Amino acid sequence: MAEPIFQRLTLIGIGLIGSSIARGARAFGLARQIVICDASPQALARAAELNLGDVYEADPTLAVAQGDCVILCTPVGTLASVAASIASALQPGTILSDVGSTKQSVMRDVAPLVPEGVAFVPAHPIAGTEFSGPDAGKPDLFQERWCLLTPSADTDEGAVQKIEALWHGLGARTARMDAPHHDRVLAIVSHLPHLLAFTICGTADDLADETRQEVLQFAASGFRDFTRIAASDPVMWRDIFLNNKEALLEMLARFSEDAQAMARAVRWGDTGYIEDKINRSRKIRRSLIDLKQA
Repeated sequence: MAEPIFQRLTLIGIGLIGSSIARGARAFGLARQIVICDASPQALARAAELNLGDVYEADPTLAVAQGDCVILCTPVGTLASVAASIASALQPGTILSDVGSTKQSVMRDVAPLVPEGVAFVPAHPIAGTEFSGPDAGKPDLFQERWCLLTPSADTDEGAVQKIEALWHGLGARTARMDAPHHDRVLAIVSHLPHLLAFTICGTADDLADETRQEVLQFAASGFRDFTRIAASDPVMWRDIFLNNKEALLEMLARFSEDAQAMARAVRWGDTGYIEDKINRSRKIRRSLIDLKQA
């Protein structure tokens, strides 16, 4: 077996992503020792029952001690407080990373708290399910998925390469981009679809009782897909929306204009416009299949 990338990998937060990293790191021999930390005693106890790590710590300062890699796997709204709580315990030479979905907020909230001698390599694995908690993790969750890295220009290159190697070991592809570009891209491919799903399901729930029951009873595949997305963790998505507000609202405004144009086409029977939109959507779907991202 190849030499592990890290000697002591600490995961703070053991939900879907954290538990998937733990499972994958163990399955593929990426770390000699895995330390699990979570603010929830129940989640920490469950992680121990599932044998996700080697060491279990409720105190984050103890969890990061002597670690050569620490990954923050908590909602983006908590990252500032978590980073502040561990800053004094991080040792020079440690690599600090995260899995947050909004990178400008991560750079704003975490980067100023990183002590001298610690390399900060923000990352965002684009993978997940609607499930959460330690039981939700899968060792192959990141297979053939993208993990986007947004290090600053002065980040140690060796540290960036080690985080890339970790994600490659978990089966992911990696790419680098700056934080503002990341947030605009994710606003359209992830954050806006979730906002629409939550809104559509809310609209259905607001219908009169008899109509709502029929919506649930006769739900077609399109509506079922929206409900799958809408089952995602509410705290996580609340934090994502609020921390990528500008890009999300920009994409929502553009979508609203396009939706109004489609409504006019339906109202006036503009078949050419309607068919063009559908055909362009089909082309996007075929491209996703070709890229093995479907």
